Amino acid sequence: MSVKHCSHHENRKRKIIKRILIGFGILAVVVLIIFFITWAILEPKKPRFVLQDATIYSFNVSAPILLSSNFQITIAARNPNSKIGIYYDKLETYATYHSQQITYFTAIQPVYQGHKDTNIWSPFVYGTNVPVAPYNGAALSQDQANGAIGLVIKMNGRVRWKVGSFISGRYHIHVTCPAYIPFGNRNSGIAGVVVGVKYQLAQKCSVNV
Repeated sequence: MSVKHCSHHENRKRKIIKRILIGFGILAVVVLIIFFITWAILEPKKPRFVLQDATIYSFNVSAPILLSSNFQITIAARNPNSKIGIYYDKLETYATYHSQQITYFTAIQPVYQGHKDTNIWSPFVYGTNVPVAPYNGAALSQDQANGAIGLVIKMNGRVRWKVGSFISGRYHIHVTCPAYIPFGNRNSGIAGVVVGVKYQLAQKCSVNV
């Protein structure tokens, strides 16, 4: 009798555990369905970035593999969503040349961006005696002599989405902005770096989240 009694209790416990697991499973499915329906209704859009201008203060290839540079850029970021806010928890910007990083990382202060809001940042992007590949050093010297250089300004970081009181987990964001910056006018005999001149770029950036 005792064996049958224990078997009966074990079967009952299994049924209870099974029902609890099924209940949690149904609840999880319902929550996910509600989340995806809400997300579809809100139609979330990625933020839009524009590289507005660049001001050069120094740019010098002092040796075949060493680069020193200092320039200030202006980047505008717009939240196109009418019901979703964006937390920029971390953003770092830097410059690359032929896929090689040529400046240090410059951090931008964390900020919350409301619905349809626009934020404008003007960080300094710089580096002192940054080692570059020999072929890039030669190409940079040639571009400098020609009076223009093609850089890529990048921003990497993490963002969160805010819908009402709900705040999502963190997502990686990658922003890429092509920047063709003139250094001077060869026709006027002014080649090389013209210090302190602001060049209007108005270049749209690609954004991946």
